[in-house]
Amino acid sequence: MRFLSTFKPLGRVPAICSWCRRIHTSFSPDSVTKDKHHGITLDLNLSHSLTTEEFSTILTGPFLFLSVYKQAVQEHLILLYIVYVHVYDSIQRWRMQGMSAIWIKVPILQSHLIPEAANQGFEFHHAEHDQSVLKLWLHDDKEDLIPRFATHQIGVSGLVIREDTGQVLAVQDRNSQFDLWKFPGGLSNLEEDIGDTATREVFEETGIKSEFQSVLAMRQQHKQPGAFGRSDIFIICRLRPLTFDIRPCSREIKACQWMEIEDVQRRSHFSAFMRRVTGLALYGVRHGFQDLDILYEEMESVYKGLRYKLYHRPLPPHTPTHRLGQHQLQT
Repeated sequence: MRFLSTFKPLGRVPAICSWCRRIHTSFSPDSVTKDKHHGITLDLNLSHSLTTEEFSTILTGPFLFLSVYKQAVQEHLILLYIVYVHVYDSIQRWRMQGMSAIWIKVPILQSHLIPEAANQGFEFHHAEHDQSVLKLWLHDDKEDLIPRFATHQIGVSGLVIREDTGQVLAVQDRNSQFDLWKFPGGLSNLEEDIGDTATREVFEETGIKSEFQSVLAMRQQHKQPGAFGRSDIFIICRLRPLTFDIRPCSREIKACQWMEIEDVQRRSHFSAFMRRVTGLALYGVRHGFQDLDILYEEMESVYKGLRYKLYHRPLPPHTPTHRLGQHQLQT
């Protein structure tokens, strides 16, 4: 009886339940998803912003249980059931269930929650536009197997070849620290095919419209300056010009012209990489590109509704499997 006498009037209960209900609503089933790697994702893109206290309730139920329990003893015993639900949906529960990791999507306007997540061991995985993604590896006794985000950037260059005149399109970058000639190109956009990147960059920098023909070469370089700590993959695409009048972008390009391929081979103002690629172009103009071209075949993905492009050297005509998908091979 002395225990029950400490309760205050029941009129105070709804206010406390409303606070707990707010947390419960924020932590709705729609906000929590599981992935095939036994990871849990909490998406904080909710209808209202969480306070640090509410966020702590989601992450650390066992620690909040004691403080809320004291308040519940003073207010009403019915709150014990609600608090127990939050204890049950905590980091410790997922760890005991054998989940591998927890991901938290944090909108930029809720960045005040990040220090609380950091206190629980979360680290940044990546951030983009208006959202950051935090991660916590749950197996303390095992190596963290979460892959790093975006280990490479993809650059594409368009080698525009006039086979009738033996010329290639070359530019000098206005903003480069090196006074070198090169072939127009730039970084590939998200969900942009490399052939589309090549034709887009060539047009933006030179005003020349072109058509993708093949991939000729690829360079991989680590510790690339200006790549935000990522490794760099640079792909050379062979393009066929559709127009020939040069209209360079004055903001990016200092000089632009059609050059004789053999002159490029002799000029010192081309990097060794570009001279080697030009050697491929020279061979192709003289003997044909059939021994050089890397073509693509568009195929169905194992993921429903998706397709991809498989780049490879064409199989010899006498190969029995050559007829399979032959009509799909792009030239």
